[in-house]
Amino acid sequence: MSAVKLAPSILAADFARLGQQVADAEHAGADRIHVDVMDGHFVPNLSMGPAIVQSLRRVTHLPLEIHLMISDPDFFLDEFAAAGSDSFLVHWEGNNLHRTVQRIRTLGKRAAVAINPATPSAVLEDIIQDLDQVLVMTVNPGFGHQPFLRTTLPKIGRVRELIERRASACDVEVDGGIDATTAPLVVRAGATVLVAGSAVFGDRDGVAAAMNRLRTALDDTERELEPAERSALQRSQLCSSE
Repeated sequence: MSAVKLAPSILAADFARLGQQVADAEHAGADRIHVDVMDGHFVPNLSMGPAIVQSLRRVTHLPLEIHLMISDPDFFLDEFAAAGSDSFLVHWEGNNLHRTVQRIRTLGKRAAVAINPATPSAVLEDIIQDLDQVLVMTVNPGFGHQPFLRTTLPKIGRVRELIERRASACDVEVDGGIDATTAPLVVRAGATVLVAGSAVFGDRDGVAAAMNRLRTALDDTERELEPAERSALQRSQLCSSE
């Protein structure tokens, strides 16, 4: 089993067939489902709410991770948790992180912090010990179908180094422009969870073929990793399963 996890983002799905597409992703080996929530204020777009999560909970057993790109995540945590969410990703930019992370913990959910492309990894120093995961945005948040920003690759490595140094969290997730070409780049940089939207749900050959293409690229990359890099991935896999 691959140590790198795949989290298809339903932002790119066909909402007329959302349940079927999520089921297809699960059958094709997805590890979790990524749900992008946008309020039109924190980012310039609007997207789904708790009702979508509640509907998804009925059609998949996979963990549902909720990426809250909103101005006041605390206000919505209870409702999303009640709908069936398993984890929350909140942004460092503009939020009271310690309060929000502790609230997520109180709800019994996994907690993660996301940082935008222009936000340095150093901002995580005082919060990382409280997290299960860090999400490094590899595009600017708010829209799908954006090209991968290669300038984010060094930051992925810095986040991984911080985690290894502090022994405080396990997963480094990346989100934005991930496909069979860019996936190996972020894994080599230190990522252990990959969000993919258009590359999964926008593939003309279908979800299963797209997932297989991504997984093949990841398997090839893992075989090429140095022993120390492979050990870091295996540690992440063990932590993620706890």
